[in-house]
Amino acid sequence: MPPADPQVFALPPGVDFARELVQGLVQRMRDEPPEAMARVRLILNAGRMSRRVREEFDGLGTRFLPRIELISDLARVPMPGLPAPVPALRRKLELACLVDRLARGLPGFETGSGVFSLTDSLLALLAEMQSEGVHPEVFERLDIQASHAEHWRQSLAFIRIVSRYFETDLDAEGRQRRVVETMARTWADRPPQERIILAGSTGSRGATRLLMQAVAALPRGALVLPGFDFDMPEPAWASLCSGPIPIEDHPQFRFRALLDGLTLSPAQVARWTETLPEAPGRNALVSLALRPAPVTDQWMREGQALADLPAACANVTLIEATDPRQESLAIALVLREAVFRGKKAALISPDRMLTRRVAAALDRWSILPDDSAGQPLPLTAPGRLIRHLARLPGRKIPMESLLVILKHPLVATGSALRGAHLRLTREFELSLRRKGPAFPDAEALRDWGGTADPERQHWSDWLAALIDAVPAGGNHPVSAWLETLSALLDGFAAGPGGSVAASELWLGEAGQAAFRTLSDLAAQDETGLTVSAANFADLIDTLLNEGQVRSTLAAHPLVTFLGTLEARAHGAELVVLAGLNEKSWPEAPSPDPWLSRKMRLDAGLLLPERQIGLSAHDFQQAIAAPEVVLSRARRDSEAETVPSRWLNRLLNLAGGLTAAQGPEALAQMRARGARFLDLASQLDLPQERLAPAPRPAPRPPAEARPRQLPVTAIKTLIRDPYAIYAARILRLRPLDPLKPGPNPRLRGEALHRVVELFVTGFDPKNSLDSGQKHLSELAETVLQEMIPWPSTQRLWLHRLLRIAPQLVAQEAQRRAEATPAVIETSASIELGPTGFTLTARPDRIDLQHDGTALVYDYKSGTPPKEAEVRHFDKQLLLEAAMIERGAFAQIGPRQVAGMSYVHLGGSGECRMLALGREDVAQTWTRLQELIARYLARSQGFAARRAMQMSRDIGDYDHLSRFGEWDITDLPVPEDVG
Repeated sequence: MPPADPQVFALPPGVDFARELVQGLVQRMRDEPPEAMARVRLILNAGRMSRRVREEFDGLGTRFLPRIELISDLARVPMPGLPAPVPALRRKLELACLVDRLARGLPGFETGSGVFSLTDSLLALLAEMQSEGVHPEVFERLDIQASHAEHWRQSLAFIRIVSRYFETDLDAEGRQRRVVETMARTWADRPPQERIILAGSTGSRGATRLLMQAVAALPRGALVLPGFDFDMPEPAWASLCSGPIPIEDHPQFRFRALLDGLTLSPAQVARWTETLPEAPGRNALVSLALRPAPVTDQWMREGQALADLPAACANVTLIEATDPRQESLAIALVLREAVFRGKKAALISPDRMLTRRVAAALDRWSILPDDSAGQPLPLTAPGRLIRHLARLPGRKIPMESLLVILKHPLVATGSALRGAHLRLTREFELSLRRKGPAFPDAEALRDWGGTADPERQHWSDWLAALIDAVPAGGNHPVSAWLETLSALLDGFAAGPGGSVAASELWLGEAGQAAFRTLSDLAAQDETGLTVSAANFADLIDTLLNEGQVRSTLAAHPLVTFLGTLEARAHGAELVVLAGLNEKSWPEAPSPDPWLSRKMRLDAGLLLPERQIGLSAHDFQQAIAAPEVVLSRARRDSEAETVPSRWLNRLLNLAGGLTAAQGPEALAQMRARGARFLDLASQLDLPQERLAPAPRPAPRPPAEARPRQLPVTAIKTLIRDPYAIYAARILRLRPLDPLKPGPNPRLRGEALHRVVELFVTGFDPKNSLDSGQKHLSELAETVLQEMIPWPSTQRLWLHRLLRIAPQLVAQEAQRRAEATPAVIETSASIELGPTGFTLTARPDRIDLQHDGTALVYDYKSGTPPKEAEVRHFDKQLLLEAAMIERGAFAQIGPRQVAGMSYVHLGGSGECRMLALGREDVAQTWTRLQELIARYLARSQGFAARRAMQMSRDIGDYDHLSRFGEWDITDLPVPEDVG
């Protein structure tokens, strides 16, 4: 290493960087004594690179090792006069106080983000300023044009204040830069005698670039750059900085910026070793494809030099899956085949959801990958419980949220009654689904617990006490919210009669990481910050998202999951680049709520293109592996996807190089990928094909058939007899949803209750205005009692009040002609010798002055048409028949003069059916025939016999296995029981 010029070396993409770094260092030190290696200071970019370098040294046998350090360790180097960095959490809470004041003091400052989301983005901005050496005075010189939105003016004024406030309090980034600046000054005056080698970094951050320049200027210093493109010609290098705006999204731009700072040209970068990549032809193709735009002329000119692309891409496989599930299965098969062949494989992707899918698919073969990112702390058992409990305060507790917590695997683990807790949770869930309430409170819990069962009462008292401790809302200090959260954690983990010390809450690495997170928050909360419940939940989310938990299980030695940054240190024989779509490769840059792009450029801060360029460099290194699989899904859960810009360029370039057989190479790449897609499509196919179920028509014994039905069930018996069989014979009832909502049934019950009270208390002597006022008061009271959702209450009340004048006027007219005699009263009647009983609960029966009856049915939905009433919906006709046969003791046998539907929606019209006594008599006769037929053993209860619409969904369609059979299939009778 002669000390003449800055010593800058590099390794091309496609070589094992860690291995070649060690080999080159050992080769250069071969003529020196063994202890000389111990005096070498080797500074690396990441922890995984450090581990790989140590492994390579271990493979060389017993020898002295260099002093291996990390660039990030410099932030903790002791230095006189330089205090320790301010803890990140304390800085976050201090900034949150200021951001909260900003958000409340400037109503126009709207970003769509919460307080702590804004705080995190501001923290990142301040850290970037300190790392890049941007002084706050820069913001004083920024010229805000009149065209800028008021938002940018307000944010800039705020940043000018905040940046100076924190100028002297250094975070880790700022302290690292101060350390580097001090080291650079010291080295310039007194160069160290030891060799210093900085390897593996691209110099993308200001402090790191400054350190690299200082090391390169040392007489015995050297840089070893990763993934340097030796195939790029000088004009291509020159084009990176020739325009008014540098092309930062190119993978080699950071090297060009670094070399310009060292007054070196790319041609002066030497190879660290002479080892060539596995596929030089592929590297040349990728290098040309990633040239800075415009590139078409370069493709046409330099592409002619490429030859035999099928050979260059012989070890490249292209998987173009239909959806992410198929992509994950295909990747899992690729990795499984690599394990079978004994190859070390690495999956590289920024899409963490995709990597979790692949890990789940590998589990079927008991392959546990070594995931470098570990498991996000919010997804661990303690993290999920903390997040659920942090969202309880400040609102009514929904049924599903409470049940999710009660079923959590860590709840009640400190109690000996864990089994009883699970049983009582199930019983409580069934009760809530059947009877409610949608938002259970302590009173509802104690009512459910009762006094008959001591164990149940003890459990409900335990849970009611915890719910009582949940604050209703408001703004409180973070310490108060944290105290509430800790009490809830302890109470739920302990369980009824248990203790948190005996629970599993803080066990394992995940529990310890969660405990440290909450403990750090408690220790750093000295600001007195007051936040709402929602903002506190956001704070907990942001803190948990910063944590990762490594699996303690033994991972498979041949399968590794890596992030894109670790592409330069993988050392794998097979590399899978997964999720090659836009917004993943590259990831979409996070929006900056504080500075616009123009303001960042003028201030000398980093542009979003920097992250794109780093991702492009990671792609260029990873695709140069000995064997590569490129994968993407054509569609995600929302829409069609767009291929990654780099994959798109590569495919377009290869497809246009017909002289080099580019189309043939692409066809072979896709054919290799299609093999895995075919295997993935067959992975879940059953080994033998099962015959689809026929359309059922079960025939239970005569004694098991129902002997009583309400008039409302006759419609079901005609349209879907199987539903009567399932509900009345098998006694199966569908459970209400876990997350109840304002469904049509609840609306009908509430409106019927309103009308019942209105009719009962109606006074014909009052004016129409007083009647409308009375109806409005009743509706508001009933809806508040029966509907737990305030927005739904107001919406339904508005709809009812819109038709209130019609309802009151109709009621006044009815009272002038008739008197209500039966309101919501049940009655029954037997159908002759069959022993079958028909029941009814009519909404309303009025008696006219001539003694005849009028039957009314209130409909919250659209009333049925007359033809439907005649053939299917026979409720009013059957009620009329029951009236004429004296089923209602209050009025005795009466002739029915009319049947009407009152619509409690729309325009509130009242429609009388044009049906007479002949229709009533005919309906009764047909009912007797229908019931007699279904009481006979020979009659089956066919599924979906005459549904109104073919797309209608029944409660028992899954039980009848609808979908395996079609509505055109004939029912297959089968004796059961």
